[in-house]
Amino acid sequence: MAKKNIDVAYSKLSPFELKNKLISLAKSAVERNMLNAGRGNPNFLATVPRQGFFQLGLFATAESEISFSFIPQGIGGYPEKHNLLDRFEHFIIRNHEKEGVAFLGKALSYVRDQMGLDANLFIQEMSEAILGCNYPTPDRMLTMSEHIIKKYLIQEMGMRGISSDDFDLFAVEGGTAAIAYIFNSLKENHLIKAGDKIAIGSPIFTPYLEIPELNDYELVEIMVEADADKNWQYPEKELRKLEDPSIKAFFLVNPSNPPSVKIDDKSLDILADIIKKHPDLIVLTDDVYGTFADNFRSLFSICPQNTILVYSFSKYFGATGWRLGVIALTKDNILDKKIAHLPRKESAELNKRYSSLSLEPQKIKLIDRMVADSRAVGLNHTAGLSTPQQAQMVLFALFEMMDMQHSYKAMIKTLIRRRHAALYNHLGVPQPDDENSVDYYTLLDLEKISSQLYGKDFSQWIMKTQDPLDILFHIATETGIVLLPGKGFGVLHPSARASLANLYEYQYIAIGKAIRGLADKYYEAYLKAKKK
Repeated sequence: MAKKNIDVAYSKLSPFELKNKLISLAKSAVERNMLNAGRGNPNFLATVPRQGFFQLGLFATAESEISFSFIPQGIGGYPEKHNLLDRFEHFIIRNHEKEGVAFLGKALSYVRDQMGLDANLFIQEMSEAILGCNYPTPDRMLTMSEHIIKKYLIQEMGMRGISSDDFDLFAVEGGTAAIAYIFNSLKENHLIKAGDKIAIGSPIFTPYLEIPELNDYELVEIMVEADADKNWQYPEKELRKLEDPSIKAFFLVNPSNPPSVKIDDKSLDILADIIKKHPDLIVLTDDVYGTFADNFRSLFSICPQNTILVYSFSKYFGATGWRLGVIALTKDNILDKKIAHLPRKESAELNKRYSSLSLEPQKIKLIDRMVADSRAVGLNHTAGLSTPQQAQMVLFALFEMMDMQHSYKAMIKTLIRRRHAALYNHLGVPQPDDENSVDYYTLLDLEKISSQLYGKDFSQWIMKTQDPLDILFHIATETGIVLLPGKGFGVLHPSARASLANLYEYQYIAIGKAIRGLADKYYEAYLKAKKK
């Protein structure tokens, strides 16, 4: 197996674009099923809150038709608010045996009796939201919806000492929209400028590496490297880079992508100490995988005044097609304070930018500026996540908060960890074991695995004679398996990312066996090379 010297152009592609080439190779052989382990889209999803969504839709549609009952069938109006709650409760009683209806009844009870919210306002908001008959009002997020999602985040993100009154939410089209909106508004509000240094917690979701390099931003990236030999935790020496006052912001994904490891308590304490020494540091924490972790604590709970939180419902609830996410920012934050103290010229520029929104544009909070910026300011009046999306988001959140036994969480954790075990057991190497790992992805360290299978000399030979990307191309061609290169996520050593969320357990067994079979072929080539 001579080194192939693949087209170096492929090494420059984002791993998410490279996957298309790998998929074409994996599909090329006849009579073979492709196994795409490069895709992060989960193949599991929460059904109960979806059943509730569709039942709520039927109720709201019937209510709509009642208000226009003199019109031919097929036309409705806004649900009549008078006695709407009574009619909803009668709907629950009449249809309690139907899938999703009992869940809606329990959700109403939870909102009223456990959260202390106004049940009338809840049903009114949800009924109109699911019909999608009004622009989102407020545009940043529906009022009841925001309150409920705040409670969900406080529970799931480990927000100790933070109340729902302490922060604001902006409902967005998934985590990807959140990332794009944040970068844009930070730039538009002069919080980051071309040539500024930003720190990146690496390895990380590829767009965090790619966006700063665009000519829209032209930021200087300082890598804060997690250590594979320390179970993908950040060494203190790496974290202390953040004490450099010239670094404007620190972006990270926690738990990480692709190592899938949450930051441990020791590192959180170090970061808290760093913020004390560098109180102007902006932190963006993308915590989409936090709901898969045990005893998770977001950086938003450690240094709330400095931190922008990004959360997406996509992975945990199997809702990537729904595009559901939020941006969270405390009401007392350093970003608003930075904007308030900008030089006079920049302040005047921003006052002009947002002058159509308020007679006092200088008082508009950054999170509300994000809403405006997301629609080029002039379309701010039609901004906001669609109301049916917000209704589904609320039902997802209530489903999790009402699950006092955490049965859904336990089931999906068990599911992905069984897949993790199946892959490594049939690959024939020890299964990584780390209490901070969530196992949504796994990084296959090509050098380490080859050493575990056939020794250090073989490992050195394969790293010397085979380009890591060549190996992934070879895996795709020979086995029909698609893996993404770790390099595209900022991983320093030769590795491949495998998702443990999107295939079935027997398929991970097949992947483990196939990669082991290919390793055996490499070993045969190694033995022949030694004899020459």
